[in-house]
Amino acid sequence: MPDTTKLIPEIQDYIDIVRSGEYSECKDQYAFCDLIEKTFAEESIYVDTNQLAKYLNYQKYFPYKLFPWEVCCFALHNCTYISPGILRWPYLFIYVGRGAGKNGFEAFEAFCWITPVNGIKDYHVDIFAASEDQAKTTPEDIRAVLETNRDTLERYFEWNLECITNKATGSKIRFRTSGVKTKDGGRPGAIIFDEKHSYENYKIIGTAVSGLGKKPMPRRTDITTDGHVRGGPLDDDKKKIDGILYKGMPDNGMLPFACQLNDDAGVHDPNRWHEANPSLRYFPHLMREMLVEYEDYKENPVANADFVTKRMNRPRTFEDEDVTEWENVLAANEDLPDLKGCDCVGGIDYAKTTDMISAGCLFLYKGKYLWITHSWICRNSPDIPRIKAPLEEWAANGLLTFVDGPEVAPSIPAQWLAEQAQIYNMTCIGIDSFRFTLLNKALKEAGFDTDRDGANNIRLTKRVTIMRYAPVIISAFARKAVAWGKNPLMNWFINNAYRVQDRDGNIIFQKKEAKSRKTDGFFAFVHAVCASENLADCGE
Repeated sequence: MPDTTKLIPEIQDYIDIVRSGEYSECKDQYAFCDLIEKTFAEESIYVDTNQLAKYLNYQKYFPYKLFPWEVCCFALHNCTYISPGILRWPYLFIYVGRGAGKNGFEAFEAFCWITPVNGIKDYHVDIFAASEDQAKTTPEDIRAVLETNRDTLERYFEWNLECITNKATGSKIRFRTSGVKTKDGGRPGAIIFDEKHSYENYKIIGTAVSGLGKKPMPRRTDITTDGHVRGGPLDDDKKKIDGILYKGMPDNGMLPFACQLNDDAGVHDPNRWHEANPSLRYFPHLMREMLVEYEDYKENPVANADFVTKRMNRPRTFEDEDVTEWENVLAANEDLPDLKGCDCVGGIDYAKTTDMISAGCLFLYKGKYLWITHSWICRNSPDIPRIKAPLEEWAANGLLTFVDGPEVAPSIPAQWLAEQAQIYNMTCIGIDSFRFTLLNKALKEAGFDTDRDGANNIRLTKRVTIMRYAPVIISAFARKAVAWGKNPLMNWFINNAYRVQDRDGNIIFQKKEAKSRKTDGFFAFVHAVCASENLADCGE
């Protein structure tokens, strides 16, 4: 057994680069190096250097050599064992800025997996991505290698547009997308998730991962930049990485290689851009391109948000983009106290009754806005196929109700509000004046109207009303003075909205995209706040 306290050059060389101080490094990389050294010192693991050398010899067929960080990750992921046949880190997670060469690493790794060096028959590799074009990128890179070396490699491989096969092992490389027909393939030896930031839920991920384990030495590689989806699988992965690197959480076989700017100030210092991209030092042309992109970013940060989100792995929110910082949205997921009998204001919002409607009750409790809400969606809504969010899961958890038939009848949310008024002291409800007409009759039958001689408990909100209360809402989120319990549906609603500031400094909220991003729950909250001028604090 090799000396497990001494790292092989392929691993040590990269650790030395990080610690040399030659370039500004991400703090996560220092933590990564600490993790590797600690694991080799404390655990009885070893690197199969003979196998690694054979794998790396395949670089002769590729138009590039792996960078030191890639060699390090490759060795740890593919050739480091607890015992023969048992990999120490079968799950590699690479989180690097755009331009680091992610597809090149994927191509080399997938090529190696299907060869006799891996030593496993029918060790199929499935490459997943949210779009077909992205999923095809790595297989196309491998086919280019095979075509370039056709005279040498044609005797060992066969390939077409759908599949790449090693003749000796029978192992195949296939691309997969989120389409229902392509998600099931069965019994892969390894899977790759390319640009995981695109996934909004775990539906395809869970199906793909469940196929692992039917072949010896199952492997998984996730490789991605950051993106604009919040609250999805990537955000969960980032929390897990943070726990492994800094909080002593067990890695459970996950090798967390993460690179991002250490703080937002680094966006304006090209010398620090290396923190997010360990390949940048080898790509002077990429640095020139990024300098051009930076000038565009300075001119219009909103339109060029990808520069910080994907180049720097610092997903940003801007004053004229997201409603609030994502950490403030997560803070709203704290448990709610018992509010029975407390004063509240109702809120309701919808775009079309043939689509989705949300309603809720707003409370003021010890200076915080508390929100209890429910939503309904028409099962026949033409927008449902576009929505990637886990609607069925939210329905199973009681946050959402699917309604059969041609529409969500106005009586449904109206009756829900009436039922809440029996539990809480609902003083009034807020609703968009433009949407009020269709729900007028149902609300009146439920005890809500605008008649001065009647209940007079409906407050109609207009654009100018929202402008007046938008600063109140933004301030409440910034102070973490909003709570709606464990409610990923509300998280989704608010993430689908953004704020716009006009020349006079007035702020309004808008929907990011018309069909696949619903905002009804957030705007119901907005209408309730707009109607809450006389709402008493029930926690005092």
